[in-house]
Amino acid sequence: MKALHTLGVVGLALGLGACTTVGPDYHLPEKATINLPAAQGAFVGSSNTSVRSEPLPANWWKLYDDATLNGLIETAFSANTQLRVASANLARAHAIVAEAESASEPGARLSGGVAREKVAGQAYLLKESIPPMNLGIGGLAASYQLDLFGQLRRLTEAAEADAEASQAAVDLVRVNIAADVARAYVEACSAGYQKQVIERALQQQEDNLGVARKLADAGRGTVTDVIRARAQVEQIRASLPAYEARRSTALYTLAVLTGRPPAEFPKVVASCTQLPKLNAPIPVGDGTALLKRRPDIRQAERALAGATARIGVATAALYPTVSIGLSAGLTGLLRDLGQPDTQRWGVGPLISWTIPGGLEYARIEIAKAGAEAALAHFDGAVLGALRDTETALAVYARELDSNAALRTARKDAAEAARQVETLYRGGRAPYINDLDARRNLTSADAALAVSDSQLALDQVNLFLALGGGWEQASNDKQDHPAKTAGHH
Repeated sequence: MKALHTLGVVGLALGLGACTTVGPDYHLPEKATINLPAAQGAFVGSSNTSVRSEPLPANWWKLYDDATLNGLIETAFSANTQLRVASANLARAHAIVAEAESASEPGARLSGGVAREKVAGQAYLLKESIPPMNLGIGGLAASYQLDLFGQLRRLTEAAEADAEASQAAVDLVRVNIAADVARAYVEACSAGYQKQVIERALQQQEDNLGVARKLADAGRGTVTDVIRARAQVEQIRASLPAYEARRSTALYTLAVLTGRPPAEFPKVVASCTQLPKLNAPIPVGDGTALLKRRPDIRQAERALAGATARIGVATAALYPTVSIGLSAGLTGLLRDLGQPDTQRWGVGPLISWTIPGGLEYARIEIAKAGAEAALAHFDGAVLGALRDTETALAVYARELDSNAALRTARKDAAEAARQVETLYRGGRAPYINDLDARRNLTSADAALAVSDSQLALDQVNLFLALGGGWEQASNDKQDHPAKTAGHH
């Protein structure tokens, strides 16, 4: 009883000492780029009238009010293979957390066995032979590791941070899937739209070819005029297959993004000739909202937290490991098992300590270097997010300027073509003038269609840079990194 009392006192003392946790407690470094005032304010490009400072809605694609686009994105969220991979990785990360947490729980082991055995008499200093015996053994052993220096707690912290980073990775995949589907949808509709513009130009030029033939037959034109008109028709016709190829490529991309083979592309999109349009300026928010929303920033911040916890794991290896063990069981002749002389038990602490050497200290330095690298990656993610958004804003604004100029140019080209056609049909202008005016109008129509398509793609690229589209699917609410400073 006195021995048990002593062991209890030792165990209590060791348990009270278990509040020590070596290694740095995680907090967001003050020197982190995310804390800079310039990273938190309004965007440089937010003064443009094409955007507004209101918060970006979670499902930004619904701003287009396009049921087909909405359906494609929702299908992709449920069937995309990349998202399935990311979800499996998240499940694995949660299992690793459970594994780390179980290391701090008591462990138990049951054992039992029977054997017929003949032992050597001389092993017991006997000259005579010992007859074979039926032996039995059974027992229960339990152990509990006292986390005196916080190694298990730091392991759990690191695993939890990794799981949160995996959740951010899932959210990042959703962001990219939404943008990829929207881009492929825009590309398919853009190909149909631009093809339709060229087909109208082709029809006009075929009409013009008919006029040239009539004038040549009436002696008011020449065979050369007819040849030139026919050449223009064929040049326009030659550009049509490229648009078909673009549309097919976009349709096959949409099929794969939604988890289907290319042959099962969405048929409703195959006939699309209208670009998705926004009815209001794009809501972009500010730097603070962006850095809170972007999953890649959250992923990098959680990786930094995990790297910091691993410094504690490496540091705890400098100290002893203490476990409390308990064992009880029966050992003896099979027929006597259960008798007092076959009973055994034991209880007590087990202390093991690897004397620290160069290996242990090197591992601490490795962990510290890993944390510095994680901080640098986190800073890079912040800067990259700001750069992506400012670049997307600038590109969108400049394309709007270009689109306005092209629209004016197209209007002037149409008026010039109308006037020259009137003069040509009235015999007051040569055919070459009409041909040039038609070419200018065709080029202006094509350039405007390209610009319209690029504007639609620039909008999607801006939404991608803003990092929205994951919020409603994430079960865990994520705070701004600056608010996780107290996470331990």
